[in-house]
Amino acid sequence: MVSLFENYEQQYSALTADITSQIGLLRNSGLNRRQLISNIEKNVEEAQELLEQMDLEIRDIEASKKQRSRTKLECYRAELKRLTLEYIKARSIKQGTTLNYDSPDEYEDVQISINQKKKLLNNSEKLERTGKKLDDGYKVIIETHEIGTQVLQNLNEQRETIQRSRNRLRETNEELGRSSRIAGSMLCRSIQERVVLFVAIVSFVMICIGLFLRFKD
Repeated sequence: MVSLFENYEQQYSALTADITSQIGLLRNSGLNRRQLISNIEKNVEEAQELLEQMDLEIRDIEASKKQRSRTKLECYRAELKRLTLEYIKARSIKQGTTLNYDSPDEYEDVQISINQKKKLLNNSEKLERTGKKLDDGYKVIIETHEIGTQVLQNLNEQRETIQRSRNRLRETNEELGRSSRIAGSMLCRSIQERVVLFVAIVSFVMICIGLFLRFKD
């Protein structure tokens, strides 16, 4: 089953392929420049949004896949930045001479390319700064989680130690109970044996007295 991150990757790959194709057309064709520029800028914005969604999705994926996904994301960011610079160069390719412009509209496109360049570069830099802040925040969360996990482990070990001590105390109490019962049983048996011995002695004395009186008469 395709994960959400992989779905974003597929969408991103399709967008960058479109951007690359449109940049090639922008370099080699003087037709429909406005439409090409509009399409490229729209695709670049959508690609930036996808990268932001990928960054958010990385936090929820498995730890074993997190580092690999983050490495992919950094590569995607570098790729988008490269495509943005290629787009800016493609728009400015005829800048510096007024003799090669095919139309007033094309001249106007080149005039505003400087502002577009600044805007796109600023967006790219903001995206990188936001990504770094998110990475720093994520690291703090991971460190806090690790500290919390360690504290819980220590508490669990202490609980297990207390539980073992309680079990040993219970076993000791049971051993003492058994010893007490055995001692009581032995005491009862000793008393019984003494009573039996006393009865035997008394009986023997009575028999002796009876015999003595009989022989005496």
